[in-house]
Amino acid sequence: MTTLLLLALALAMDAFAVSVAQGAAVRPGLGASLRIALAFGAAQAVMPLLGWGLGIAFAGVIDAVDHWVAFVLLGAIGAKMIHEALADDDGEPTVALSGGALMLAALATSIDAAAAGVTLPTLGVPVGLAVTVIGVVTAALCLLGALAGARIGARIGRTAEIAGGVVLIGLGCRILAQHTGWL
Repeated sequence: MTTLLLLALALAMDAFAVSVAQGAAVRPGLGASLRIALAFGAAQAVMPLLGWGLGIAFAGVIDAVDHWVAFVLLGAIGAKMIHEALADDDGEPTVALSGGALMLAALATSIDAAAAGVTLPTLGVPVGLAVTVIGVVTAALCLLGALAGARIGARIGRTAEIAGGVVLIGLGCRILAQHTGWL
């Protein structure tokens, strides 16, 4: 369960960073903050389910190398998150995210979660529980991020994204070590 929570926290960092930046830029009220949280939480729950489904469809091919797939995918996602956080100039959106723009942002930040969804069977927890935890953690963090963004500022979003990348790389290494007997 600890691994699942770490995965959920790491996957939520992109969405959290956007929520903090939104809060800093447009200072949304509670209703708008809830919409942001629900959009990001729903996308983060659905996308790993999609990735898991694709993983199941190709299970025969993946079974023998699932730990290597998890290691490579989580490592690549983590490295991408770190790279994007370091390359980002200011991280602050200039317009309020709502409607279609909000859904596009939610889907864009959850693409990594789809790739991570392929690794869900390696966690040893029911998939329904995994996607629920990922969605709820993301929604909770995004709500807090949007509400606190005006006070904290967008800089914490970059730090959160880097931390999420490091955690994903660590999870990939842990899965590889466990499945190959190194741990």
